[in-house]
Amino acid sequence: MKKNQFILSFTWIVSIVATISSLSFSIINHWVPCSLCWYQRIFMYPIVFLLGIMLYKNKIKDLIYVLPFSLIGMCISFYHILVQKVPYFKETVIQCGPVPCTGDYLNLFGWITIPMLAFLAFVIITISSIYLLRQTK
Repeated sequence: MKKNQFILSFTWIVSIVATISSLSFSIINHWVPCSLCWYQRIFMYPIVFLLGIMLYKNKIKDLIYVLPFSLIGMCISFYHILVQKVPYFKETVIQCGPVPCTGDYLNLFGWITIPMLAFLAFVIITISSIYLLRQTK
């Protein structure tokens, strides 16, 4: 059971880091998020609270409530990556708000972008949740 608690704690820390990072990009760096970034935030922020409550109450079976948030957020992040990096999607997307969704505030090594980091966080949360749910059955 300690292994499951460790994995749940790690998953919670991933969600906290993703949330704090997105807030620091806006508050400290003054980077205005595009519409797709806002949608990713909408699906990440509740995960922090859900995982925190589950960790406190030791309710691993309640991870089923995290999966819709992480799966939808993962799909939005993946689409955002396509919009930023694939020419076909980049050309077909219209302006989605005051800040274009094709913009790259962060672009390390040509492929590490904010949507990529969000996608990675959603993937880790999803895989961890599915693993823990399978362990409890």
